Amino acid sequence: MDELVGVVLAAGRGTRLRPLTRLRPKALCPVGNVPLVDLALDRVRPAVTEVAVNLHHGGRSLDAHLADDVHRSVEKDRPLGTAGALGRLRPWIDGRGVLVVNADAWCPGSLAPFAEGWDGERIRLLLAGEDELHPTSRIAGALMPWADVAAIEPEPSGLYEVSWRAARAAGRVEVVRHDGDFVDCGTPEQYLTANLRASGGVSVVEDGARVKGTLDQCVVWSDARVHAHESLHRAIRLRGRITVLVR
Repeated sequence: MDELVGVVLAAGRGTRLRPLTRLRPKALCPVGNVPLVDLALDRVRPAVTEVAVNLHHGGRSLDAHLADDVHRSVEKDRPLGTAGALGRLRPWIDGRGVLVVNADAWCPGSLAPFAEGWDGERIRLLLAGEDELHPTSRIAGALMPWADVAAIEPEPSGLYEVSWRAARAAGRVEVVRHDGDFVDCGTPEQYLTANLRASGGVSVVEDGARVKGTLDQCVVWSDARVHAHESLHRAIRLRGRITVLVR
């Protein structure tokens, strides 16, 4: 490939992650005190020349957070899904290969080794703990040739349904197995798990939080308070004293 660009998918509503996503867009929820979208961008940047992020739910907050060199793709009326997002980005991609990741997956490490040696003709998928692609596979990264992206319309749709399934049947999917850390932060339980893995099992307290009580395997956001009489175990403390218990 002469040039490879990166796309971080960050437009989801994060319904399963409520109530966290009532306060922050899912892509801005921090793991190890770093917003998920920043962690995704850090994974992608070493392998690409430019990056883009798609925006919908919480788009204003994300837009204000992102660096100036990140291209924004705003999905105003409705989220377009993993495929539709690439369809909308076709004018920006403009003949280049694409490295795609989901902002809500915690999967530390650069994707440069994954992209190395890619032929730019087959779809290459990084699957967490699997050697074969299935509809429910956990995708840690995807390399999409321009020819496949060019065929995707900017309509709500998923990459498996409109692209990967047919490519697999045609023998055009190359799978790379990923056996390292990977957590889909789709629920409060998974979000807490990602934070504890990132911290080595100790509680994660965001800068600005005021903690006087005791914590055991917790996450505390910056605008939260833990009073002296409180003892929290496997909990996510959000704004003020809003608490999500994970059991």
